[in-house]
Amino acid sequence: MILEIAQIEVKPGHEAAFEEGVGKATAVFRRAKGCRGLELHRSIERPTRYRLMVKWDTLENHTVDFRQSPDFQEWRSCVADHFAAPPEVEHTAVALTGF
Repeated sequence: MILEIAQIEVKPGHEAAFEEGVGKATAVFRRAKGCRGLELHRSIERPTRYRLMVKWDTLENHTVDFRQSPDFQEWRSCVADHFAAPPEVEHTAVALTGF
């Protein structure tokens, strides 16, 4: 399992619209090959900063299958107008589990 973590800064005053856009885009992720779910977290200290966490079966499910699909463009059309800057994206794999 791969976890995509996208740090997204939104324009001040666009928080509600951005969250609504992500909500609309959940259908895009639901049908994406290898996507196992997502969570959107909003920073308490910096309320215009979000972290979108998406679980993928493989790295390629995100970087190839999703990014090269029309669904990626649909995702961007739901949220890109609210970005203050391009998202910072990284991928992680579990190194250790606890309780």
